[in-house]
This record gives sequence, structure tokens and C-alpha cells, in this order.
Amino acid sequence: MASDHTGLDGSGNGAGSGSGNNSGNGSGGGQAGRALRGGWRRVLPERFISAFLIVCTLMSVLTTAGIIFVLLFQALQFFGEVSFIEFITGTRWTPLFHSKQFGVLALVSATFLTAILSMVVALPLGLLSAIFLSEYAPEGARRVIKPVLEVLAGIPTVVYGYFALLFVTPLLQRISEDIFVFNAMSASIVMGIMILPMVASLSEDAMRAVPRSLREGAYALGATKLEVATQVVVPAALSGIVSAFILAVSRAIGETMIVTIAAGQTPNFTFNPFVPIETMTAYIVQVSLGDTPTGTLEYKTIFAVALLLFAITLVMNLLSQYVVRRFREEYE
Repeated sequence: MASDHTGLDGSGNGAGSGSGNNSGNGSGGGQAGRALRGGWRRVLPERFISAFLIVCTLMSVLTTAGIIFVLLFQALQFFGEVSFIEFITGTRWTPLFHSKQFGVLALVSATFLTAILSMVVALPLGLLSAIFLSEYAPEGARRVIKPVLEVLAGIPTVVYGYFALLFVTPLLQRISEDIFVFNAMSASIVMGIMILPMVASLSEDAMRAVPRSLREGAYALGATKLEVATQVVVPAALSGIVSAFILAVSRAIGETMIVTIAAGQTPNFTFNPFVPIETMTAYIVQVSLGDTPTGTLEYKTIFAVALLLFAITLVMNLLSQYVVRRFREEYE
């Protein structure tokens, strides 16, 4: 009888332990499988997004490298036939004439003339607009004024060009009859209006990033709102404001349609804003839309001028980044 009980107990224990182990292994394996599938479901989308972002980054880098390669390749062919010293120091630009001259300073002077005059319009108005939006305007008014101001940046530049030619130029000619139909002044005024939203928006963002505690400390010392805006907020946001100015200048240097339509296509080495001029971008448009055969020396001048324009805008952007890093104010 004892042996029977022992046998029953042994078989019972063996069966119970076997069934328990099997059920435990089965449930554990199912949980591991579900965890593995859940892990892959989380990992695969992340890896796909990471690969997609890498491809997008490489595309932008390769596009930039391709542009630089094309510019350098064609420009080096041009400089193989034309002296670089003559190109960079000459003041007469007549590559499309019978007597060819390749002094790019005629185009460079016109480009900087229009850019500087447009900054005379855009910088004061943009900074004053930024001060008003940041320090004076109620929140409701700011939400309305800032988008309306930024609408100016969405108007096509060809519309600005015809506005300068057909509206601004006649107004200037009423002031003085010595102003030509095509002139740098009208193009610069309208270009300054076009750039104004960039200056105002970026400067206002920099000013609003200044901590409220600085304003409250100035008010506690008895400063007026104007003193707080001009002597506390503007100096504290100076790096952002200067960066906005430099970016606006580079935008003005690269503008095409306004100067092409309103400033003319006469490459004069002059700083008189009331006579016809031709900027670097306007010359590129002139040759690109003309009858210049591909592969000729006249055609290669496009890439030489474009390479110089690319170098100028690159220097301006690098200068903007340097100013931001050098004069950035960090607050706790």
C-alpha cells in the first residue's frame, strides 16, 4: 500500500511538474516573440526616418557641390582665355560688343550701389518696425501687423520691378528731370521695401528673445519705455539684429528681377544712382535670354560672374554666422 501511494505520488508530481514547465515555456516563448515583434515595429520606422533624413541631407550637399563644380569648371575655362587680373580690376564690361572688355568692376559697383541704397531704406524702417512690434504693439495688434508685413515678402519680384519702373520712377522724375527712366534709385527703393519684412521679422524675433527680467530691471531703475527699448533690448539683441542686416544685404546683392527691369542693362562704372546701370544678376539674365551661342567666350562670362556672386554671398553668410557666434548674449 505504501509503495502504491509512493508511485501515485511520484507520477502525480512528475505529471504536475511536466505540465507546469511546458505551460511556462510556452507562455514565455510567446511573450518573447511578441516583444521581439514589437521591438522591430518600433525600430524599423525609426531606421527608415533616419535613412530618409540622411538621403535628404546628402542630396542638398551634393546639389551644392554640383553647382560649385559647374561654376568652377566653366569659370576656369573662361579664365584660361581672359586674365583674372583684368577681370577683377577692370572697369569696362563689354563682352557682347565688338571691342571686348572684361572688367567686372562695372557690374560689381552697380550691385553694391543698389544693395547699399536698398539698405538705407530697409534697415531703419525694419528696425523701427521691430521695436514697435516687440515693445509697443499690443499682442492682438502684433498678431495682425506681423503677418500683414510679411505678405510683402511673398509678392513676386517681377511685380516689384514693374512697380519701380512704372510708379516709383515717374515720381522721382517729377522731383528731378535729370533722372533716367532706368536708374538705380527706383530699383533700390523698391528692393528696400521688399527686404523690409526680413529685417523686421528677424530683428523682432531677436528682441523678443531678450529675457523679461532685463526689461523689468530697467523699469525698476526708472527708465522709460523708449530707454528700455533702445538702451537695453536693442543692445541685448544686437547679434540677432546685425545678423538680420547682413542676411538682408546678401539678399539684396542676389536680387535679379527688380534690378533687371528697373535699373537697366547698361554696365556703367558709376556711383550715380540716377543713371542706368547693370548688376551682376541682370547681366546673367541678359546673356541667358539672348542669342549668345553655348560654349563661346561670351557664354562663359555667365559662370565667371556667377562664381564671383556666389563668393560674395558666401562671405556675407559666413560673416553673419560669425557675428551671431561672437556677439551672442546668453542668459540664464
